[in-house]
Amino acid sequence: MPLFLPHFNLQKFNTLAVPSLAQYFVSVKTDDELREALAFARTENLPLLLLGGGSNIVLRADFPGLVVQIKSQGREVVDENEEFVWLKVAAGENWHQLVVFSLDNALYGLENLSLIPGSVGAAPIQNIGAYGVEIKELVAELSALNIRSGLSVTFTNESCQFGYRDSIFKQSLKDQYVITSVTFRLRKQPHLNLTYPALRAALANTLEEDITPQQVSAAVIDIRQTKLPDPAVIPNVGSFFKNPVINQQQFDALKAENPTIVSYPAAANQVKLAAGWLIDQAGWKGREVGGAAVHEQQALVLTNPRKSSGQAVLALADLIKQSVFEQFGVMLEMEPRIYP
Repeated sequence: MPLFLPHFNLQKFNTLAVPSLAQYFVSVKTDDELREALAFARTENLPLLLLGGGSNIVLRADFPGLVVQIKSQGREVVDENEEFVWLKVAAGENWHQLVVFSLDNALYGLENLSLIPGSVGAAPIQNIGAYGVEIKELVAELSALNIRSGLSVTFTNESCQFGYRDSIFKQSLKDQYVITSVTFRLRKQPHLNLTYPALRAALANTLEEDITPQQVSAAVIDIRQTKLPDPAVIPNVGSFFKNPVINQQQFDALKAENPTIVSYPAAANQVKLAAGWLIDQAGWKGREVGGAAVHEQQALVLTNPRKSSGQAVLALADLIKQSVFEQFGVMLEMEPRIYP
């Protein structure tokens, strides 16, 4: 039976290092332990917070409920053919360690997603993506427990309804399921994605036909370490805001006033803007307010160098959103989830 710990300090369990107490905390390693934790929350009528690596949450205050840390482990090849391998991975596995494992075992597709913090189970919820690749391209299916019934359900890629930093688990099924494993369809032969400009530039001295997935991973790691602070050194949750998507007409008007605006192609008649550029142009890069700060090298990253409250971080985020909207007419949307 899992151990339920009262009045548990969560500061070391969220990468923003926000001080926060959980009414109860439990760490689970199996589906049966997870079911027991869910049953405890139902019996005690407790709000639930599911915790992986703690890299995509902001704790606004103490959490008046049960925090469940998913620590399940395991990787298993469940199918393969001449071209692909289907690898089933437990939700509690560390994301970057999975990427390293895949490369060590000649399984390809995850290399552009190197060094993203967090756990495997959390990755599909917001359809993590980086350097031209999104997880939706690699997920074959996933398993999840219904929080209310404890029953296991399988979701196909299509039924996950993946979108930009989005999925059904952030929309109509929000807070209804706990992901317990993810099955990835990985290639046996390299199929590189070098569309992202910074990645192409990092590998410019190597002929494209000579580039290996290991070199792509190393380049991504180098770029991330150059641009993004290590949460263990400077508390942060990575990218704090989504890159906003606007229609072509709005973009044309913005570009007429801001010729150097940074943008990327999106869906038909839509353009994706670089949120970091907007924040930088609004004058926020390197500024600190109330103990929270905007990173000096990447304006998209909010940091918590003084380990201030979640309220302090959110107050800074609100100031940035207001400032960007006033200057560009674009409303930024936060990536991390806010609790409680």
